[in-house]
Amino acid sequence: MKMLPGGVTAPKGFQASGVHCGVKKGKGDGNQPPMSKMPEVLEGKKDLALILSERECTAAAVYTLNRVKAAPLYVTMDHLENGEAQGIVANSGNANACAPNSHEHAERMCELAAAATGLKAGDFVVASTGVIGQELNIAAIEQGLPQAAAQLSKDGSDAAANAIMTTDTVKKELAVSCMVGGKTVTIGAIAKGSGMIHPNMGTMLCFVTTDCAVTQEMLSDALHEIVPRTFNRVTIDGDTSTNDMCVVLANGMAENPLIEWKDDNYTVFYKTLYSVFEQLARSIAADGEGASKLITCTVRNARSEESAERLSKSVVGSSLVKAAMFGSDANWGRVLCAMGYSKAPFRPEFVDVKFRSVVGEVLVCRQGAGVDFDEEQATTILSQDEVVIDVDLHEGDQQATCWGCDLTYDYVKINGDYRT
Repeated sequence: MKMLPGGVTAPKGFQASGVHCGVKKGKGDGNQPPMSKMPEVLEGKKDLALILSERECTAAAVYTLNRVKAAPLYVTMDHLENGEAQGIVANSGNANACAPNSHEHAERMCELAAAATGLKAGDFVVASTGVIGQELNIAAIEQGLPQAAAQLSKDGSDAAANAIMTTDTVKKELAVSCMVGGKTVTIGAIAKGSGMIHPNMGTMLCFVTTDCAVTQEMLSDALHEIVPRTFNRVTIDGDTSTNDMCVVLANGMAENPLIEWKDDNYTVFYKTLYSVFEQLARSIAADGEGASKLITCTVRNARSEESAERLSKSVVGSSLVKAAMFGSDANWGRVLCAMGYSKAPFRPEFVDVKFRSVVGEVLVCRQGAGVDFDEEQATTILSQDEVVIDVDLHEGDQQATCWGCDLTYDYVKINGDYRT
């Protein structure tokens, strides 16, 4: 596996773009002035992304488990019923969820993308992210999509990655290649996610492109197996969003032997896709709203992977653990407490806990009881950009890793006035 530049445009046959069209301007009432009368539009944050393949793609997607789902998810579900797509259109600045005319506006975005690219509306995946409950400024998107189509390029992944950001402080973009059946296969991705993130994804959009030749069944199987072990193991604040979506488009232009069975070629593709998702999951956790550090919790030697995952999620999701990590306080009792209410089976009297980072590690709990440790050393370890909470259950041979971030003053500041 080799890291590459280029994000979603690294695979053969894909182009992308991102423009600013002013989604947050106006109230979605159709009175948006033309872009020619809004010079500031060109200087604002990008808020409209377009991704396009030269060829029709095999497509698969997973969606939020929140019972309240945004209109773009339902439109995308309908468009992907045949397992095919050729492009993605997405906006930031408005979630198009629980809002007037939301379904019509989601369909309209696809129609506009189709008109600008010469395809059909049903060829597009549509996604939105931003404030819930406010009508989408569709007039701005009507003005912006022709520009987005005109700017499609092999260098457009960066612009697209920036266009889907909301409270993110850094873009999430990467690409990797691997050898499948003697051919070089490339996987590219962009994602956004910072707050309102909890297992089952959360305010997360992830768009993945690949030139791998793979059947829809195999692509869907890989996606549904990997997401629970990566994106669904991230928690920032305990909230699961209405708009979460992860979509993979595969156009087959690498000309590798078609992956239609779970053979060696499938295994290589699966492992590469897993690596992409894991790296993005870590990036999202590290960029949690107001976060100052990434928290990784690995629960080892558990009876089952499921129980290890539940315990690990409970630890990284605990507000008290997150606050302790923000203060670089080696309060290991909060770790055991979070494990205790996770409802996962384990023997507290067997548990060892270590805190670890790039500067070293410190054992703080052995067999469910505290041990003497150097508080100064512990503070230094917990002051790093990534802190690992290592939990050993001494009960089995299964493990799971989950990711989160610390809880800082800035999280409240960001979310106290997010809508305004």
